[in-house]
Amino acid sequence: MATGRLVEVYLDLLSQPCRAVQILLSCNRPPHRVRTVALRKGEERTPEFTKLNPMQKVPVMVDNGFVLTESDAILKYLVTKYNLPEHWYPRQPERRARVDEYTA
Repeated sequence: MATGRLVEVYLDLLSQPCRAVQILLSCNRPPHRVRTVALRKGEERTPEFTKLNPMQKVPVMVDNGFVLTESDAILKYLVTKYNLPEHWYPRQPERRARVDEYTA
């Protein structure tokens, strides 16, 4: 479902985890396309979306066929892939471990 080099993210901004992903994308502007999934209309239950995430939850990220379905994993993936500033996700093992401890 991803097109070219754009990362596609499926979001509904009523969801706090989706807003976290949107904030990261807005502040850093990696090449991406937002696909809105209106939870209040049940769009997460469509057959097309269920193929992406059988749990029928947002956010979902698709990067050249690679699908991630949890906001924590999506955020860490984007920071790593696009080498975003360290304050988003520290590179030092101890500091990174503290972030991981908190988000686990």
